[in-house]
Amino acid sequence: MFRPISRAWLVVDIIGAVVGFALTAAVPLAPGSGGLSVWIADGGWSTAAYIVVGAIIWGAAAIARLSPALALSIAWVGAILQMAAGLPPVPFDFGVLVVLFATAAWGSTRLLWFGGASALGGGVIGGAYFGVAWTGELITDAASVMRAALTSVLLGSLFVLAMVMSWGAGLLWRVILRGRATEVAKAQAEMLAAEEQERVRIARDMHDIVAHSLAVVIAQADGARYAAATRPEMATEALGTIAQTARGALSDVRMLLTQLRHRQGDGPQPTLADLETLFAQVRNAGIEPRITVDPMPPGEPPGAIQLAVYRILQEALTNAIRHGDGAVDVHLAWLPDRVEVQVRNTVAGAPVPQLGPSGHGLIGMRERAQLVGGNLQAERRGTQFVVHGSLPIGEAP
Repeated sequence: MFRPISRAWLVVDIIGAVVGFALTAAVPLAPGSGGLSVWIADGGWSTAAYIVVGAIIWGAAAIARLSPALALSIAWVGAILQMAAGLPPVPFDFGVLVVLFATAAWGSTRLLWFGGASALGGGVIGGAYFGVAWTGELITDAASVMRAALTSVLLGSLFVLAMVMSWGAGLLWRVILRGRATEVAKAQAEMLAAEEQERVRIARDMHDIVAHSLAVVIAQADGARYAAATRPEMATEALGTIAQTARGALSDVRMLLTQLRHRQGDGPQPTLADLETLFAQVRNAGIEPRITVDPMPPGEPPGAIQLAVYRILQEALTNAIRHGDGAVDVHLAWLPDRVEVQVRNTVAGAPVPQLGPSGHGLIGMRERAQLVGGNLQAERRGTQFVVHGSLPIGEAP
């Protein structure tokens, strides 16, 4: 029944209704204005009845935004009292237009159409009533009947036009409000989607950067622990590798934090030139990857492709360190329209993460490939775990 509106809007509506009542109800009563003042002076009906009906209609206009249904009901009561009192069309009837606007702008769907029916029906009823009321005493023959009918049609058409235009203006405002709400909802949905994509990117980058470095550190620490008793020089070398890897990971994390403060494109990103450093880290972890590049890149691949290839190889080699037995085959094929990436490692018997909710690294590789329009499969084939990705780098000739 009542809509939630701010107190400021309610005060504005009440003040507007008071001003509207003062202008439309008081001006016709001013001395020398003729019309209604002459009608009242001749004893047509009392000033008190005129004021009461005007107050009812403008009272409905005052609460039209707060409760369009209640306002429409009150306006109908005022219109019926106006006709019962024999009132002619008077300026305070403009308050009805305000109510019709409100029913279309802020009412429910049912009230919207009820307001439209009220605009049509009220205009026809008002036209018929006032046409007969103005000419009823003069109806004596067929010509006077024709004049009354014509007056009713003209007045009814005028009232219907005014009321339907007011209701239509409210309907237009309703459409505008719905459009604004849709735009706001769309903007919120886009913001939530962007935030979700950013969270996924952060998780992917953190995993790619931290997981690989920690895998190397763990492998080196295990090796140093076993070598400390027999070959201290190897333990010292492993500790140096751990320190170097940790510093590199710290630098990568700082770079990632810098990107989070600004944009993803700020700061350097790994390229194909950094693959040798990646392979060196893998060798330091005790794994010697067998690398094959055939054919070679025909030119400088796009930066996004270079980053995707680097991150996919980084994650695949990290999985090989964690779950393999030391044998890793890396194959890159730079074809004219795509690059094929394949990493094979023998599984050491431990369970290998699958493409599911828990396999964050494999999910990250697949997302890396999808972001550049490619695809990636990661699966166990007998004793080997195979990662194969195909990334487009241009139109086929």
